[in-house]
Amino acid sequence: MGAPRRVDLLNCADEPIHVPGSIQPHGALIFFGAAGEVEGWSENAPAMLGLTLETGRPFTQLGLSPEVSDLLAECVDAIVDGECAPIVAAIVVGGVEYDCVVHAHHGRIIAEFEAREVASDTVAQFAIKAHASIDRLRRQKSVEALLETAVRQVREFTGFDRVMAYRFRPDDSGDVVAEARRDDLTPFLGQRYPAGDIPPQARRLYVLNTLRMIADVTYHAVPLLSEEGAAPLDMSFAVLRSTSPIHVEYLQNMSIAASMSVSIVINGRLWGLIACHHMAPKLVPYSIRMAADVLAQVLASTVQGLESRQEAALVERAATVRTSLVESLLLEEDPLEALIEHADGMMEAAQAQAMIATQFGRVVCRGIDQACGERIVATLPANVHRLLARQGVDDWPEEARDSLGKWVGLLGLPYDPPSNGWCVLLRTEQIEHVAWGGKPEKSKQFGPLGERLTPRGSFEAWHETVRGRAHEWEDGVLTHARMTLAELARVSNARRAQLESTRSQLLAMLGHDLRDPLHSINMAGMVLEKTDAGGAKSGTLGKRIQSSSNRMQRMIGQVLDMSRIDRGLNLGVALEAVDLAALLEDMVDEARLAYPTIDYDLVLECPATVMADGGRLSQVLSNLLSNARHHGEPNHPIAIRLWRDGGRAAVSVANVSAPIPDDVESGLFNPFKRGSLNNPRNRTGMGLGLYIAQQIVREHQGDIRYEHLPAAAGPGQVVFTVHLPFAPEA
Repeated sequence: MGAPRRVDLLNCADEPIHVPGSIQPHGALIFFGAAGEVEGWSENAPAMLGLTLETGRPFTQLGLSPEVSDLLAECVDAIVDGECAPIVAAIVVGGVEYDCVVHAHHGRIIAEFEAREVASDTVAQFAIKAHASIDRLRRQKSVEALLETAVRQVREFTGFDRVMAYRFRPDDSGDVVAEARRDDLTPFLGQRYPAGDIPPQARRLYVLNTLRMIADVTYHAVPLLSEEGAAPLDMSFAVLRSTSPIHVEYLQNMSIAASMSVSIVINGRLWGLIACHHMAPKLVPYSIRMAADVLAQVLASTVQGLESRQEAALVERAATVRTSLVESLLLEEDPLEALIEHADGMMEAAQAQAMIATQFGRVVCRGIDQACGERIVATLPANVHRLLARQGVDDWPEEARDSLGKWVGLLGLPYDPPSNGWCVLLRTEQIEHVAWGGKPEKSKQFGPLGERLTPRGSFEAWHETVRGRAHEWEDGVLTHARMTLAELARVSNARRAQLESTRSQLLAMLGHDLRDPLHSINMAGMVLEKTDAGGAKSGTLGKRIQSSSNRMQRMIGQVLDMSRIDRGLNLGVALEAVDLAALLEDMVDEARLAYPTIDYDLVLECPATVMADGGRLSQVLSNLLSNARHHGEPNHPIAIRLWRDGGRAAVSVANVSAPIPDDVESGLFNPFKRGSLNNPRNRTGMGLGLYIAQQIVREHQGDIRYEHLPAAAGPGQVVFTVHLPFAPEA
């Protein structure tokens, strides 16, 4: 079958351990095609079994004992899709007792003859002990008690010097959580072993073939023989499969002469391992090994049952919290109040130590101080709709890591992304003192096979303090969080739909029920202004009434425009050829009449005809002039300029002012800006003007932008520039 591939530092991670091309020497192996014809054998098989072997011969012509022939015939008949489960019989060849194990894998039948050093009656006594051990195992009520019982019972009926139970972590490192050992051996209980101790291909085999025996780690492998060019034999399920030289060296470094491992597989994943060590060569009979395998399966089933009950209890508690929270959200006006009201229940269900709720920039905290909570909220991404999980410091934005304090685990539920609404659960840092079974790194040095990976030559406990990580979010907690997020999002959408319906009714009222009365009030103001009966006081009162009603009509118009934009509707511009220079002259003339104390400096550098809706374009320019008037420094002119900028017409409105702060500039064209709502120079502004102006300009296939022009002396100028395409020439 060719020389075994050299295993070195470059290829150990993908070593094909399922096709080693050799077996351990305490038995012999013959493999056949699916019809029972010989394809190959171990080099020691002819002498050990007293057979003359030849490729292509059917098994019925080999002179095998009737028991073996019956096993092979049964396997040939039972093959389905190239597979057949192991069939076992005890046989005697030349006065030596063997366990004959026959199975099929990938269309090949494998017959293994494993020498047994223990008599059949002794094996039967071991089997009785094993059955009693399984019964004890079923009575345990916790995972810890299960593993403690398992290691004691396996050691009792197998006789190994040391039996350990590993439990694997999500990162595939493993902890020794239970141990039964000879009194003079150094304890390994509590030590952790890195994921690299079991490479991926070995982990795969541990799941496929749950029991592995190495009778003597100093053995010399027996090669398999077959015709030149034949496919290598897949020995994933073979009991005699030769072991990786890396694993042999690993065991030798631990002064182990024999080992057995039994996998604990739950839901297709390697949950744990029963590892057995002996300081001298030792071969445990096949039937006793199978008893240990059954014990591990019972252990896995019991663990799964215990964990399922714990999960069910968690799910029940979480569902109760979730139902109560949803009821409160549907009734409570403020979602943050409802979330904080149920914070204790949510924290308990998620096993978290703190919670933050935020929406529209408001932050409320439970179990964490306000300043720290606000810093954490500042790290949350925008427009996220999926659960956000952070397990440790490395998962946070780099600029935020130094300010986290002890809060390094985060589970974020973005329940209302449009309003930046988050419910954040937090876990504290778990400072862990790990006793590794030797330094976790494998070392590069000269081993028995030359320069290669010598797996951790020392297994004395090597201590390390692990910081910067919280206890990992469990699968059950993550599942509950996703369900909670779905419920919160559903409630938020329902509230938003209700709000939209209410808003539509309000806008209808603004558009219809208020405009007509305002028009009547405006007309009454005009009449009052012109009448002589009340004298000067009546005229002044009439002007105030007109001014107030006009301002209210503008505000109503802005709200209606915003509603159309929010619903994805256009503002309905009707484009026609407009003389932009003439429009600017008219608007500046009106502004000079209305505000005679303000100096307007209009510069028209070129004629400009654009395709525009005159009314809507006037709305944009009026807003820019109004902003310049309200926000510019007093006693400085407002400059309006029209010029040709490349292939487009450009109009700028500039006023003397300091630059707009960066945090305000980033939301300059957003509705309801805080700066506009709280501006003492424009108390009636709602921050909608630039938002609507931008939409109008976009519908004209143009753009609007802000810049600040610094000056050698003084604050400089704030400039808004509108670019519009020229109308096509007639």
